[in-house]
Amino acid sequence: MIALLTGEITQRRADAIVIDVAGVGYRVQVPLSTFYGLPETGKVCLHIYTHVKEDAISLFGFLSAEEKDFFALLISVSGVGPKLAINILSHMPAGELAAALIEDDIARLTSIPGIGKKSAERLVLELREKAKNFIRGNTGTINLAKKPIPSGVREDAISALINLGYKDNLANKAVNSLKFASDTALEEILKNALQMLRK
Repeated sequence: MIALLTGEITQRRADAIVIDVAGVGYRVQVPLSTFYGLPETGKVCLHIYTHVKEDAISLFGFLSAEEKDFFALLISVSGVGPKLAINILSHMPAGELAAALIEDDIARLTSIPGIGKKSAERLVLELREKAKNFIRGNTGTINLAKKPIPSGVREDAISALINLGYKDNLANKAVNSLKFASDTALEEILKNALQMLRK
């Protein structure tokens, strides 16, 4: 099984990238959390989950081993396949997702596109204890205190990026992918959003 890929990005789309490793191109599906952390071009190293079916072998890539581990937890749930798991991680970082599962936050889980109340309840039922173990095993790398940026600060950050010349959709995606404590200064949010956009 492929567990890690290091190579040059030759194609880059929101749902998948192609990595050239010694002349062989590997198509790797990625969540948005990983996509926005990737450089436009150049060398990259991704943690890989290899998913094998009778008719296909699919590769799913993550910038962190923790996110890869949580992806594996998600697809262990009945009714959650790799595509849905990637969708979930695209809309909620692993740490925040773990917190929602531990806190039985059905409302937060159902805010993810494709997750209804029954699916959210099943995720909580099957993953609450595993999420607790996940957090314990990743202290220092997973921060439960980080929440979505408050709406007013988020809008100010997006507006500032647009004024700097970035397109609306890129500014929105960059800011919305960031997670900070509620009292984080606008300057800090902008600094991180700019770092992401310049990669």
